[in-house]
Amino acid sequence: MFTGIAQGLFPVNTLVKQEGLLHYTVVLNESLGKGLKLGASVAIDGVCQTVVAINGLEIGFDAMLETLSKTTLSELAINKKVSVERSVCLGDEIGGHEVSGHVFEKGKIIAKKNTENNLCLTIQCSDKCFSFIKPKGFIAVDGSSLTVGLVNKAQNSFEVYLIPETLRVTNFSNKNVGDHVNLEPDMKTMILVEAVQSQFADIYHRLEKIENKLKVK
Repeated sequence: MFTGIAQGLFPVNTLVKQEGLLHYTVVLNESLGKGLKLGASVAIDGVCQTVVAINGLEIGFDAMLETLSKTTLSELAINKKVSVERSVCLGDEIGGHEVSGHVFEKGKIIAKKNTENNLCLTIQCSDKCFSFIKPKGFIAVDGSSLTVGLVNKAQNSFEVYLIPETLRVTNFSNKNVGDHVNLEPDMKTMILVEAVQSQFADIYHRLEKIENKLKVK
């Protein structure tokens, strides 16, 4: 599990593309590399990845086809910097919200607005993903825990605001209109929405059956 609080930007050092698999390495700093072991979970731009190789501070990961199709890891390039977060340990402060690193889909930035002290991004997503996004709710964007601002149902979009500290340890300031970001809606919201939708669907089917019986009579 992760908290959605990015711990810094680090460069991609190598990329090896294979059939349905991408092996890549990221060079971390002493603090994040300390105690890291094979099999550990690390969030790369919000995507939960398993450590498969360690060479000093150069850490290797494998992204399979399913991951590449749903996330921005397919857009990695050598020297491109990625946002990194080590998995949370027992007793650590949860500064953001519970993030699994299981990306729902890629969203698209459709507007970017700079103000004096922060950056506002407008992100568009699918109908399904949008149903889990509520004003003032949580969402992980590229692994960063953010609060949802204004939402626009007509275009399936929502706004997020980035403060200077978030911009310092993430790629958001370098994002432009048309770029993609990884989206992970809040799991608790997803469970609640799907439960309510399931209940309404069940009621609808029951009423439909009753209506059909009445028509037959």
